[in-house]
Formats: sequence, structure tokens, C-alpha cells
Amino acid sequence: YSIYFSAPIDGSVCAEALWDHVTMDDQELGFKAGDVIEVVDATNKEWWWGRVLDSEGWFPASFVRLRVNQDEPMEEYLAHLDGASEGGGASMGGPLGPGLPCKEQMRANVINEIMSTERDYIKHLKDICEGYIKQCRKRTDMFTEEQLRTIFGNIDELYRFQKKFLKALEKKFNKDHPHLSEIGSCFLEHQTNFQIYSEYCNNHPNACVQLSKLMKIKKYVFFFEACRLLQKMIDISLDGFLLTPVQKICKYPLQLAELLKYTNPQHRDYKDVEAALNAMKNVARLINERKRRLENIDKIAQWQSSIEDWEGEDILSRSSDLIFSGDLTKISQPQGKGQQRMFFLFDHQLVFCKKDLLRRDILYYKGRLDMDQMQVVDVEDGKDKDFNVSVKNALKLCSPGGEEVHLLCAKKPEQKQRWLRAFADEREQVQHDLETGFTITEVQKKQAMLNASKSHPTGKPKGEFQLFSVTRPYYDFLLRQKHPTLPTSLPQQQVIMLAEPKRKTSNFWHNIGRLTPFKK
Repeated sequence: YSIYFSAPIDGSVCAEALWDHVTMDDQELGFKAGDVIEVVDATNKEWWWGRVLDSEGWFPASFVRLRVNQDEPMEEYLAHLDGASEGGGASMGGPLGPGLPCKEQMRANVINEIMSTERDYIKHLKDICEGYIKQCRKRTDMFTEEQLRTIFGNIDELYRFQKKFLKALEKKFNKDHPHLSEIGSCFLEHQTNFQIYSEYCNNHPNACVQLSKLMKIKKYVFFFEACRLLQKMIDISLDGFLLTPVQKICKYPLQLAELLKYTNPQHRDYKDVEAALNAMKNVARLINERKRRLENIDKIAQWQSSIEDWEGEDILSRSSDLIFSGDLTKISQPQGKGQQRMFFLFDHQLVFCKKDLLRRDILYYKGRLDMDQMQVVDVEDGKDKDFNVSVKNALKLCSPGGEEVHLLCAKKPEQKQRWLRAFADEREQVQHDLETGFTITEVQKKQAMLNASKSHPTGKPKGEFQLFSVTRPYYDFLLRQKHPTLPTSLPQQQVIMLAEPKRKTSNFWHNIGRLTPFKK
């Protein structure tokens, strides 16, 4: 989705943000999906320098898409999926063109493809459970239960569910007249069950790492190949088979979009297929979001470990996502004195810190507010009665009874509006987590804090620790830059990334077709 340049861009070139980029580094540019960014410098492939409103900074090039025609409005992201659902009822049941089958035949083809791939998928899951897991459990000298759980995740649970799902599909499948099949209801009835894929997808990178370690030992290579031959499985390595559930959950929305495209609005299955498409898109989004949130807890734990003078409970005790951050002036009572603070808005709480006077990258903890107990109030420019001071671009955070009031001022109206939107987003996310049952386990929280304490570099000032784990691909490039410090790591995109050793990482949802045994 990104276009790279070998030289700096002259003039104004605009790009659209595909993902939210929330950062704790004031030299990086934060933005939300859909924002328009002016690209100032694209010399480096991975990190570009850009501008949003009055803010400038580095941002990951992979998070944006340049306009093909700078004078035309941008195409909507993933328009091919939405376009399929919108255009599904545009044409009626007549011929599609010279020599092409009618719409009913096209629908029959899609139904047959769904049934065929579903049966193939069940066979692959069975082969993994009986061909690999069963044999591995016999070799207690080679595998521990913990290793097998890491490699195979909850694939046995997926197998049990998919067998039930296939039975439901078979009942609705009309063998004599496939185009009359009404399978949309099957997806709707089982949509909550598909959420078990979340656990599998979250574990998949760990499975790849564990498997790659074993595959460096010859006896494991021979053992896994013997399992494949004994089960008479197709010539695909184990990591390819383990990728199939991830690919499958991605493929459902594509198949349903295709089915809707060739379903007449008058068809009894039309409304169910339309609802099923939206349901499976939501399942994929939910899995994706949970994956991102789980990855974020390590970064948040590392961020906390970089803050000087931290007090109170860990940030992960109540929060799992950074929603927005930036500078605001905090007005204190009774003198009405203003203090410049760096604010970090997480779900459930707002943390504020003071920057070191000499080392601006070092932050000192100054306090936090419980957002579950705060109401956000938009304050008009002028004299504020509570604080008896004149304010501009201000907002208040008030407790329900008014016992606690905090007055915050942004530098510009645009920044104030951004904060108001962020506070609204925080409340929406808290409500969404409640509805979907999203939680981080105590074990995951403790492990993240333990990892942060282990990974803290010795002899390095705490404040230099960034939100994203540090790698070193760009040190040489740093020395040639005209801008402030280039970020030292690539943030993980808000899509699942494959963690397969010895392979170039690929975009999990958009480049998922590799290694797939499912071919049209």
C-alpha cells in the first residue's frame, strides 16, 4: 500500500493513514486512520517525515497510502470488500455477458467452492490432529505438553467446532440445485464460536518460533516428515499446515462477499448472507484487535519501566491500550498556575508526566486520573469561573459530584478537538471491551512486566526507552538525517504480522495467501 521514493519529495504530497499511529515519542507523528498527512520527506523506505495540522514528525511509511492522483479524493481502504456487498444487488438474474453463465450458475459455483474448501479444511485439521499431534504425544522423550501446546495451540478445539459447522452447512446445501442453498444462517448461528480463532491467531507467532527452534535439529525434521508421509498428507511443511486456520478465518469474508455479489435481493438467502458477511468481517476485526492489544501490553510495560519516579499500581493493572498522547497545560488551583505536562491517555486512566529540563526524552511521573470517574467538559474561551483565570482551547475533567476538577489547555483549537475525540474514543473502547469480554489475564500482565524488567538496557538512561521494542536497522541512516532523531525501531502495524523465522515478514491479513493448500 505504500509507494517508496529514492529522493526527498519536493512540493506537497498527501497520503492517507491506513492505521492509527499512537506514539509516546514527541519526535514521531501521531495520527488516526483516515487522517490526511502531508509527506515532506520520503528518503528512507520505512520512516517518512510528515505533517498533520501543525504537528511534524517521523511516521512509519507502511501505515499510509499515497494518493495516486494528488488532485482526486482517496479511495476507501478495503473498498473491494465493501464494494462487493454494496454491489451485490445491483444486477438481476439475467446473463452476465456473451458466453458467461447466468447469475444463478455463478452463485452455484461460489456455493460449491465454499463447500469444497470447507471439506478440504476439515481434512487438513484432521491430518494435523491425527497425523502430527497424536504421534508427538507418543514421543514424550522429544516433546513436552507445553511444547505441543505452543506449537499446535487450540487446533483440536478448532477441529471439533469446524466439524459441527460443516454438518450445519451440509444440511443447508442443496446438492441438486446448489444456487438454491441457504447457508447464510449457518454463519450467523455460529458467529460467536468463530472467536475461538482469536486464541489460535494470537499463539501462531509463538508456534512459528518454537517450531523453527526444533527444525534446526535433524531428528525433528525427520520425525515431522515421517508423520506427514505416514498420514499421506500433501507435500507441505508443518508450518504451512499450521498457517491454514489463520488463512481460513481470513477467507470467509472474501467468500461471503463473492456469494452476496451473485445473490439476487429476492433470494431467500440474501439478507442472511449480507448479515453473515458483516458478522465474519467483525470476527476478523475482533481477532485482529485482540492480537494488537496483546502485543501492546509488552510495549506498555516497557514504557512504564522507562518513567522515572513511578508511583502506585502498574499501568497494566487496569489498562491495555494507549489511545492518545500529547502536551497540555495543566492549570492548578488556587493560584491558577499553568504547568506543561505530557499526557498519556490509556483505556480507564490518564497519566501525566513532566519532561526533564535538560534531557527532554526523560519523563518523570506526576500523577494519573481515573477516567471511569471523570466527565469531559468542553470549555469556551474566556474567563473560567472555577479557576478564575482566562483560558483558551481548554477542557475540563470533572468528577460526577464536582469534588475533583482538572483544567487542561491545548496550544491550538485543532489539538483541543483531537483530545476531545480521543476522550470519546476511550469511552467507546471501554464499552466495546465490556461488550466483547476482552480481558488481559494476570499471568499475561505479570509476564509483560517481567519481560520489561529483563529487557531494560543496563547503563542506559531510562527515559530513552521507547514505546516500541528497540532494534537497530537504521543507525547508519541516522547520521545522514537533517531531521531530529529517526525512530530506532519499526512499530508493529495494527494488523497481525507473521513471525516466521528466515522469511520476510508479511502483512498478515492482506498477504495471507502464501503456503495455502486452498486453491480455487
